[in-house]
Amino acid sequence: MANLQPSRTAWRKAKKGRIRGNATACNTLAFGDFGIQSLDRARIRANQIEAARIAISRALKRKGKMWMRIFPHTPVTRKPAEVRMGSGKGGVEYYVAVVKPGTMLFEVGGVPVAAAREAMRLADTKLQVRCRFVAREELEKY
Repeated sequence: MANLQPSRTAWRKAKKGRIRGNATACNTLAFGDFGIQSLDRARIRANQIEAARIAISRALKRKGKMWMRIFPHTPVTRKPAEVRMGSGKGGVEYYVAVVKPGTMLFEVGGVPVAAAREAMRLADTKLQVRCRFVAREELEKY
């Protein structure tokens, strides 16, 4: 299983920060006909994204096309167990994608709506955020 992480970063360690507001970018369908959209704010780990990607590709039986709209760019550090306070920040443990409400997580195209809905349902179970299924026809109504 390939571990999702950036090939290189400007800074090795990042601050935690806050996740405020709603998504203004990546909040509509850009590539496919169906997608799942985040309803919560969270930091989704790289292994959760990979598990959801595998669930979608297996459910679609490699028919159609899938797009991952999120990528884990942000490093999360952790100090080893039973280490005293001080002596700097810990090493990078894993990478996360910072997700706001409204962010489009995955998109699929070229498959029937029933297959897309089932694939997205399976992917939703792998992620820690609540998601909703979005279809292009529904968005064009508004």
